[in-house]
Amino acid sequence: MAPSAMTRWTTSLADARPVPFWLDDPGRPRAEPALTGTEHCDLLVVGGGYSGLWTALLAKERDPDRDVVLVEGRAVGWAASGRNGGFCAASLTHGLDNGLARWPDEIGRLEKLGVRNLDAIEAAVARYGIDCDFERTGELDVATEPYQADAMRTWYQDMRRRGLADGREFLDEDAVRGEVDSPLFRAGVWDRDGVAMLNPARLAWGLKRACVSLGVRVYEHTPALTLLARGAGMAVRTPYGRVFARRVALGTNVFPSLVKRVRPYTVPVYDYALMTEPLTEAQLASVGWANRQGLGDSANQFHYFRLSADRRVLWGGYDAVYPYGGRLSAEHDDRPETYAKLATHFFRYFPQLEGVRFSHAWGGAIDTCSRFSAFFGTAHGGRVAYAAGYTGLGVGATRFGGEVMLDLLAGERTERTELEMVRRKPLPFPPEPFAWTGIALTKWSLARADADEGRRNLWLRTMDRLGLGFDS
Repeated sequence: MAPSAMTRWTTSLADARPVPFWLDDPGRPRAEPALTGTEHCDLLVVGGGYSGLWTALLAKERDPDRDVVLVEGRAVGWAASGRNGGFCAASLTHGLDNGLARWPDEIGRLEKLGVRNLDAIEAAVARYGIDCDFERTGELDVATEPYQADAMRTWYQDMRRRGLADGREFLDEDAVRGEVDSPLFRAGVWDRDGVAMLNPARLAWGLKRACVSLGVRVYEHTPALTLLARGAGMAVRTPYGRVFARRVALGTNVFPSLVKRVRPYTVPVYDYALMTEPLTEAQLASVGWANRQGLGDSANQFHYFRLSADRRVLWGGYDAVYPYGGRLSAEHDDRPETYAKLATHFFRYFPQLEGVRFSHAWGGAIDTCSRFSAFFGTAHGGRVAYAAGYTGLGVGATRFGGEVMLDLLAGERTERTELEMVRRKPLPFPPEPFAWTGIALTKWSLARADADEGRRNLWLRTMDRLGLGFDS
């Protein structure tokens, strides 16, 4: 690329604030006080992201008399729940392909449970009056290369034969560009009802308010430090106090689990996004996008993008950065070299928007596991439940995870707990340096596949056979 082009496109980043757009909100609620002293409760929920918030809310909806406490190490929604793209998907399996590859006998049931879960999220947003710009506009997966378009058409035909294409529509080049106009788009599949767009931080804040309204006691700036059995229940130590609970649900996701044997099952991957200034009516008209779908492209190193309520474009993805040793650090939240790459890609996709500037640029950690979708389990004789490994699709799937954790803590056999997805765990990641080497080799191989019309090399084919193949 010519240096002049790089300079022109990266100039668009000159005013970008290195903070998450969604959290940079004057309506951000005040944090609840930290816990000081001793608390007793029926259920303690650890973590104030979606996983913990949904679990606490569902626990009170199931039993209004249940005494529920939630503790959050910083502020509710500050981590992945307030930094993501706001794609709330029905899929519980990180996409239909991943679910079909791993649980072919259960995929029909998993798809139905996912739709039911998304319907329940929409109903909760309405019931509790959560102002999070919820729009069930669907998602458009787009092909940007001829080989991707051919594969997409074949995939769609196969899904129709299997009876798994309900609500999906294949779009040829003219049709997809009629929806969102990019010179790179060759074809698309529109999932019309299976994905909603929303403001992720406001969803988290609204869920907190709903929890408090039902009597959940929420303590922020209260990290859970240790988890120990105590009599018939559990004890959790915090910096200024303790919580004694009959049952504990862990919604810590990317952060090290209080159940240490769970830690090898997840690694953090840092993801990055840009947000433009609001588009003018003329700028938006040059792109189209009248139906306001979320979009994602079909490469292994993929982009995701969508419109905000005030006509900004969120543009994220592509780089996925694993820090050696899986160490979480705020220094990874800001990565100018990735912002420059994303800005360059943005104007390739939408050259008609040249001159638009970015107002925000940020990153954050996602927890992933070797099967790229959530796993579940219990510890301490069933008194503790956990869910983790959502791999970027936690906006919707965490509500389902909350249901599973409550089922497990109650010792109930339900349609959810009978799923193989719930009963079996993924393979753990190896220790360093093998984890870093394997992840680096996989990323290199995926980039090569994108440059070679999708052809997967020996490493990727071996990972596929081991059940570790990546499918976004």
